[in-house]
Amino acid sequence: MEKSIDLLKKCFELENRDIKTYSPLTLAYIGDGVYDLVIRTILVSRGNCPPNKLHRMASNLVKAGAQSAMIEVLEPILTETEEAIYRRGRNAKSYTMAKHATMPEYRRATGFEALMGYLYLTGQEERMTELIKIGLEKTNGNKADRAGK
Repeated sequence: MEKSIDLLKKCFELENRDIKTYSPLTLAYIGDGVYDLVIRTILVSRGNCPPNKLHRMASNLVKAGAQSAMIEVLEPILTETEEAIYRRGRNAKSYTMAKHATMPEYRRATGFEALMGYLYLTGQEERMTELIKIGLEKTNGNKADRAGK
């Protein structure tokens, strides 16, 4: 099966770029969208329910606090490269902040999103989904999204 990023590059004739040239905030930008899509896919695949309930469940899993908790449990299993990408994202100077998160949570969440963006753009979707699965399991994210909290 062709990877999503390869399919997009082929279909839209996108150039290959050196991933090292991307700023950590650019990686976080794409990572935020990719992670949100993964979470929405998981929720929708579990059954049909009203969109407002889906939105509430997804919001609980994609908010900065939840992402911060996930990266904390994932850090010990990150490769050196993944750890470096996460740190670059975490340490990036952003001029915005999430409404309902502390600055440390927001920074860790930005690092998490940068890592997701890096894994997606480098075609490492299996690793990305493996980390998300482990993170959801270890932070009880699977229970929260099933309960609709």
